[in-house]
Amino acid sequence: MYRIIGADQKQYGPVSADEMRQWIAEGRVNAQTLIQAEGQTDWRPLSTFPEFATAPQPIPSGTPLMSAPSSNAQSMVNGPGIAMLIVGIIYALVAILGVLGNLLGWGINTFNWGPKGAGDLPPEVARMMQSMGGAVGVIIAIVQLALSGFVILGSVKLRKLESYGVVMVATIISMLPCFTPSCCCVIGLPLGIWTLVVLSKPEVKSAFH
Repeated sequence: MYRIIGADQKQYGPVSADEMRQWIAEGRVNAQTLIQAEGQTDWRPLSTFPEFATAPQPIPSGTPLMSAPSSNAQSMVNGPGIAMLIVGIIYALVAILGVLGNLLGWGINTFNWGPKGAGDLPPEVARMMQSMGGAVGVIIAIVQLALSGFVILGSVKLRKLESYGVVMVATIISMLPCFTPSCCCVIGLPLGIWTLVVLSKPEVKSAFH
């Protein structure tokens, strides 16, 4: 296994020898790229490693490492990025309805919860929903709208492979059951888990900038 110092002075890896040869073939490393083999403490140029002397398509000195995000990592984050964007938009729409509902005085009987309206809800749930109306409901909905915007921002950053920390926070927010008192959280939880799994992959982490 090997670690690499890229042109941006960041460390990448560990990667196997086969992956290293692939990077050489793709032009992502060059003869002067600093390499550290497993068990070593010093960094040496790639050209000093005999195991890569016969690597395919040797490339000239000066070609930078990771000049563009890994296409493999990009393809891995596209799906979760689109899913997070959809979740953020759904949450935003729910929050906007919450703001309008509280400003216009919509009560819980406004929506068809069942044959008897809110009467079909458990008393505890009905009381909770009543207490969340009015000014309190507007504030809660505005906070939800702000969080929705952050989730949408995280989806954009994810697809651009930017701001790993922002994407992680946005993913966690999208999974919170308290984010929205609706069935939308059922959507956000599995999609958030999917995104976290993708974000934990080394090749995805190393592609972020």
